Amino acid sequence: MGCGSFAAGLLVYWAKTCRFAGKFGLHVQTKESKPQVKVAREATQLFGKETYLYWYELMLLIRRFEEKAGQLYGMQKIRGFCHLYMGQEAVAAGAMTATRPDDKFITAYRDHGLAIAKGISPKACMAELYGKITGCSKGKGGSMHFFSREHNFFGGHGIVGGQIGVGAGLAFAEKYKGTDHVVLCFFGDGAARQGILHETLNLAALWDLPVVFICENNEYAMGTSVQRSSKTVDIYRYADSYAIPGEAVDGMNPESVHIGIEKAVRRAREGKGPSLLEIKTYRYRGHSMSDPAKYRSKEEVEEYKKRDPITQVLQVIQKHNWATEQEIEAIEEKVKREIDEAVQFAEESPWPDESELYRDVYVQPDYPFIVD
Repeated sequence: MGCGSFAAGLLVYWAKTCRFAGKFGLHVQTKESKPQVKVAREATQLFGKETYLYWYELMLLIRRFEEKAGQLYGMQKIRGFCHLYMGQEAVAAGAMTATRPDDKFITAYRDHGLAIAKGISPKACMAELYGKITGCSKGKGGSMHFFSREHNFFGGHGIVGGQIGVGAGLAFAEKYKGTDHVVLCFFGDGAARQGILHETLNLAALWDLPVVFICENNEYAMGTSVQRSSKTVDIYRYADSYAIPGEAVDGMNPESVHIGIEKAVRRAREGKGPSLLEIKTYRYRGHSMSDPAKYRSKEEVEEYKKRDPITQVLQVIQKHNWATEQEIEAIEEKVKREIDEAVQFAEESPWPDESELYRDVYVQPDYPFIVD
């Protein structure tokens, strides 16, 4: 089944089972765009000590987790595909303060950072990377398929763009049930070329679904820049074709991310439908562990590191004297301890038993295709 068919099929399934009916209408408008970087808002330090210290600790935890994951991959403790989130931590941090715990996140295969932000413990995440039964997906998902219904984190999806239709389906369910929960559906700039995005934007707009589509534009789809793969390089402008708000956001600063997402979430929670955000960010490492990233210069990477999100947050904390050097060191030691404990937990955890092979494959335990 193709990605587009999957999106349509999922939403039709919800429509049939929920007996949902809505009014249908479509507005299409096309625009061309010149290559440019348009950022909606600059951070203005609207938040105080508590928020900045939370951002600092969370982003540092994600950074140190990813650094350790990269190290362990080189030691062959972690196998398979592995895509690191270093450089993009501000997206996860800003998304957390702009949402509630009962809001749902769904993302692509570069999922470690958002999973940790949403509350999945570093221990469960590291164990999943090791393939252990104590992992957040019981060792079955690996790096690309983190999952926790308990934490409202619905993946982790290995197929490019595959999560987009599922995200709209989650939002459809929330609307039918009459909740005010919002779904944040993350995807990369590479997935913006997939037909499923446009099909899903159309249906989400038609039905005013409570979903915020967030493109984490880290500049490269594997090794291909947006400029080389699309006439329209400003992805947020896709929203024009579906008569929904679209906005570009500075993804290197959690305050800017919070402001952009909070506005879109508030709109969705009020029943006004979806929005499309293009969060301009950057990944420091290659696409995956096997990618030497020779398609970009060292100077380009260093230029982005001058705007490192963790450094920016720390500078604000120090500027306002919100923490002493000893308190900053205590946060760093706490994070280091959490990562060390996560590694030890993963090392000592058992492998899945072979009896786990057919568990969690289907929702129904008595599915007719399962035989003894």
